[in-house]
Amino acid sequence: MIDRPRKHSLTLRGHRTSVSLEDDFWEGFRALAAAEGRPINDLAAEIDAKRHPETGLATAIRLHVYRAARDGRAGRPRG
Repeated sequence: MIDRPRKHSLTLRGHRTSVSLEDDFWEGFRALAAAEGRPINDLAAEIDAKRHPETGLATAIRLHVYRAARDGRAGRPRG
């Protein structure tokens, strides 16, 4: 079964926004932030700052989660 995206609220540099992500991507995103020992909003702001202007934030987050999983960094502490 394919999950439908759900809206999740974030605060990026003091501004509230929302992204629509499937539950699996949201869980992976939260796990990455936790493994890095940082707030999810901090990780989102970093991804936002690095993304191409034509790439939406939700897509950039999905790609970040995917690449972390592909590279074996998903859910593992830094160091």
